[in-house]
Amino acid sequence: MTARILALCNQKGGVGKSTTTFHLARAAVLAGRRVLAVDLDPQGNLTTSIAAETVEEDQPGLADALSKHADETLRDVIVPGLWPGLDLVPTSGVELGSVRDELVIAGAGRESRLRAALREVADDYDLILIDCAPSLDQLTSNGLTAADGVVVVTHSKLWSANGLTQLLDTIALVREHYNAQLDVAGILINQHEENTVSGRAWLDDLTEAAEARGLRVLSPPVPKRVVIADAVEASKGLDEWGSAEATALSGLYSGHLTTLEGVRA
Repeated sequence: MTARILALCNQKGGVGKSTTTFHLARAAVLAGRRVLAVDLDPQGNLTTSIAAETVEEDQPGLADALSKHADETLRDVIVPGLWPGLDLVPTSGVELGSVRDELVIAGAGRESRLRAALREVADDYDLILIDCAPSLDQLTSNGLTAADGVVVVTHSKLWSANGLTQLLDTIALVREHYNAQLDVAGILINQHEENTVSGRAWLDDLTEAAEARGLRVLSPPVPKRVVIADAVEASKGLDEWGSAEATALSGLYSGHLTTLEGVRA
């Protein structure tokens, strides 16, 4: 079975895309999936937290597999992830930013480089998670063109509601011009402050806006909890953390993964 490919994106930074990718990858491994995580963010935060061993700045990575000026294929740059069943396409240093600049002036086919690269390894995995950069540039376009589903990671806050329309319009353009099969797998509300009036109000507004477009908001939202970020910084799954709260949150991510994957054998 060809892998389900999900791109996690938002043009805003700080919404927790890399953290969400990390915890969904752990949930998938626990479910017995063969998982490939792709760090498409030049900041390289996912690489730092989820690689089994330190990825050196001069080590070949995703940039080399996407650039026309390097010989490496995607298979050449894959490294082991933290847990058995998980692999990673890493990024480090500033090289991925250079490839982004290369793509800006590239000709036809520039939006499809990642899709072409993933094609050679897709049959090796059940799930591929692409952690996109916090922008709507050529790197994110490559991520959306390569994916069959988008996970929109956002906050229940004013600017998140305002930015959702712009992101969904970009997704629609990618679907129209480059990837007709692309759909929105779900909108994940992250770092939700359920005990504040504004948090509840913006959650309602985001849900209403999403449903008006026929989109699914994953329920329940992921609450704002220190342990979620702490586990990533310690390179541990929530199920490995040892507290009852962390175990419950691990189950939350597992439930969201089931929804995002759909019914799969």
